[in-house]
Amino acid sequence: MNWIKPFLCLILFLNLTVFGQNSLATEDQIYNAIDAYVVNPTLEGLSNLTQTERNFWKNAKPKIKNEFLAIVVLNCNKAYYENQFGKTHQAISSYEKAWKIYQNYKLSNYDITEYCLKPLGNLYTIIGDFDNAENTIKQYYFIANTDRNQSQKIAAILNLSNVYQNTGRINEAIDLLEKNIRKEKLTPTQKGNLLNNLGNNYVLSYKNPSLSKPIPDIFKKLEGSYFAAIQLLKSDKTQSETLANCYRNLSALNIQWHNHELANSYFEKAKKYFFLTANIVPRKLAKFKLEEANLLFQQEKYSEASTILSSVFKTLIPNYSSSKNSFPNVNSLYAETILLDAIDLQAEIFVNQNQPKKALEGYALSFQIEELFSNLLVYENSKIINQIRIRNRTEKCIAIYDLLHQKEGKISYLEKAFQLAERTKSGVLKNYLSTKKTTSREEKLHLEQLQNWNNEILKEQQKGDLANVSKINEANKKQNELMLSLKKIRSKNQVDSAENLDIKVLYSKLEKDKAIMVEYFSGFEKIYIFTLANQRIRLKYIYITDTAIPEIISFLDYFSDTNKITDDISGYNHYGNSLYKMLQLPINTTYQNLVIVPDGLLNFLPFEALITKESNTTNFTQMHYLLHDFRIAYNNSASFYLNGKSISNDKKSVLGIFPVFEKTNYELTFSKKEMQSIKSNFDGQFFDNKNATFDNFKKNANHYSILHLSTHASSGDTQTSASIKFYDQEILYSELYNLNINPDLVVLSACETGIGKLYKSEGAMSVARGFQFAGAQNLLFSLWKVNDFTTSVFMDKFYRNIKNDQSYFEANANAKLDFLNDESISNAKKSPYYWSAFVYYGSIEKPEAPTNYYFYIIGLLIVIGLFLVFKYFRK
Repeated sequence: MNWIKPFLCLILFLNLTVFGQNSLATEDQIYNAIDAYVVNPTLEGLSNLTQTERNFWKNAKPKIKNEFLAIVVLNCNKAYYENQFGKTHQAISSYEKAWKIYQNYKLSNYDITEYCLKPLGNLYTIIGDFDNAENTIKQYYFIANTDRNQSQKIAAILNLSNVYQNTGRINEAIDLLEKNIRKEKLTPTQKGNLLNNLGNNYVLSYKNPSLSKPIPDIFKKLEGSYFAAIQLLKSDKTQSETLANCYRNLSALNIQWHNHELANSYFEKAKKYFFLTANIVPRKLAKFKLEEANLLFQQEKYSEASTILSSVFKTLIPNYSSSKNSFPNVNSLYAETILLDAIDLQAEIFVNQNQPKKALEGYALSFQIEELFSNLLVYENSKIINQIRIRNRTEKCIAIYDLLHQKEGKISYLEKAFQLAERTKSGVLKNYLSTKKTTSREEKLHLEQLQNWNNEILKEQQKGDLANVSKINEANKKQNELMLSLKKIRSKNQVDSAENLDIKVLYSKLEKDKAIMVEYFSGFEKIYIFTLANQRIRLKYIYITDTAIPEIISFLDYFSDTNKITDDISGYNHYGNSLYKMLQLPINTTYQNLVIVPDGLLNFLPFEALITKESNTTNFTQMHYLLHDFRIAYNNSASFYLNGKSISNDKKSVLGIFPVFEKTNYELTFSKKEMQSIKSNFDGQFFDNKNATFDNFKKNANHYSILHLSTHASSGDTQTSASIKFYDQEILYSELYNLNINPDLVVLSACETGIGKLYKSEGAMSVARGFQFAGAQNLLFSLWKVNDFTTSVFMDKFYRNIKNDQSYFEANANAKLDFLNDESISNAKKSPYYWSAFVYYGSIEKPEAPTNYYFYIIGLLIVIGLFLVFKYFRK
């Protein structure tokens, strides 16, 4: 069993019986309680272990290390059985408590990896808490590597590849597995397990070629991995479960290829080996049945699949009754991925049986389970991945609502579809900003420290082969300690469910702003286009793979180089017009203001530069841009637009950061000219050259209404994060999170400040996002590498417009028009590459004219004076 020295407890028991001793040492009492429970483990009996632990902490006597170790053992055993009984969340808490006590009191003489960290890492993976899973697995990999424990090291590699696989890092998973299969001294069983996982990743690489580099002979490799694993594992009787997994994977592979007969054959073999496995826990049984139901579903055997799903629900929820409802009762839901997937599959069956409303009932339950999951997550990456999972279901629901609208004509269906799409928009950012004001000081401090350690890990990992593994492990430990402490703080607070946006209020605001909103939802099959105008909502869609993606990429490619547009003006005209039509943008009739909520690749698209009417002209000024029809503002979501920061009507002042980087390879020649131009229009403080430090920025950021940073920035790549340069250091986008600013406007006059690793649900992990997390709501930032000279010209026009009381939104649009109409700029420099790089995200309201209190004061003094004169003459 999962605890140390059970024979000692037996000896103690015999001694007590023989010699008649009545009082037991505290640690022995704890071990006896564990003993008693293990003999007859029940769900109800877990309360006895809980009470034993309570008694321990209540006891006022000084506690020794052996007693703390006994509590660690108790919690590990408790967690083991909580997991057996399907209490995943409670099991995680118990393992976390055991690990925290083990670390805090520097305990030893217990295999904490085997009995705590390994199962904890696996449970984190199950609930989608992938950052915690990765941290935990890397910690016990480090321990195993130090102790030269080969079996635990291989287990860590196997489990880490699962995390990479679940987070879409297929290349990393394949590289990790291939390297260790090639280099490590493995037993046949270990190699078989790694080959099975390698096959899973080859399958994902084949299904999603965009996720991974091309793999030669992919079909041979993915099947070969499974067959090789089977050969290695057949002789080991303890590996019946892994053998079953190999055959399950081969079955799933063949069902994708529509080889139904072969798929069924493999699944029968999987079933044989699966039921040879000893002590099958309910969760694993439910997962196996779910796969069987999915196999039947793929063969359009819907009734049989539903019958199997009922048994899945019964396995996971003992009080489930299939006679009452196909779905479990809402009160019986809990955070469990098998339950979630089973409900989703049953909903999909209803879709195929032409019962859309019944399907929506199921999907609504799934969304509730997703909320339970999100409340368990701490790290940003895990939350984002959780949202990506939600989007697949959201797309299916939008399709159902669209179908119901076409059948019944009720506009409420489109509004419900919009609500669902809106809830997937920058949810992590939205949640962070909405809770920022109510978060306790203690929690804020924990979050800041957690983020700081995460940044340390990122910076060290970016060193590649030169990274200090010990330093990363230490940072992981610190992060883990903070995370456990943060969870304890949050457990005291009630987590609110996500609220729907008030569409009527949104309609009113659009009317007030004389604006039209176009919100995109980029799914796996279609891009849905919601258009809101004149108190109405409209929904259209376009197919992604064969229509949208090729068109978007062809147009974006023109902005990858300064000469691409000028070298092919007619091609730019054609693709710009084709994409304009495809995206179904409104025609300017009543309103001139357009609010765009992009999604997916559209986050990188300069909509202003789309061509509304194709022409043969080579004169960039005479081309028909969307810019001529609308003043465009972007937003992360409709709720950001609705709840946006009101622009201050106070006198504007600027904090300028201009590193310039004179006499270096990074020199920004025209940055000084840009600074002088802003200085001539606005008061403020301007740091240049060696004074343009990150520290000077942080100290002064809260004292100015506009923050202007003219510097270098990078979008990063698959290995590195987006970053921005100050004179003294380069700052990762995530290092900006802990700033606490509230400016009217942030201007990022640098390259690629709106570009970074893209997530459909959350947008780009860019420098601009870092400033949004810090508190900036109105931002001007770039979508590609900008030219130093033309940027300084554009910024001059932008700030002159602000000086003339134009809103930031108008100032941006008019600066682009001014740029095109400027006769001193050559035609080549009027290419959209130069003027459309900067996009504005934020409010479109114009600040009210400042109240002139001077006249009020003078008037009041005159009234007082007249009153005194009147009193004097009256006397």
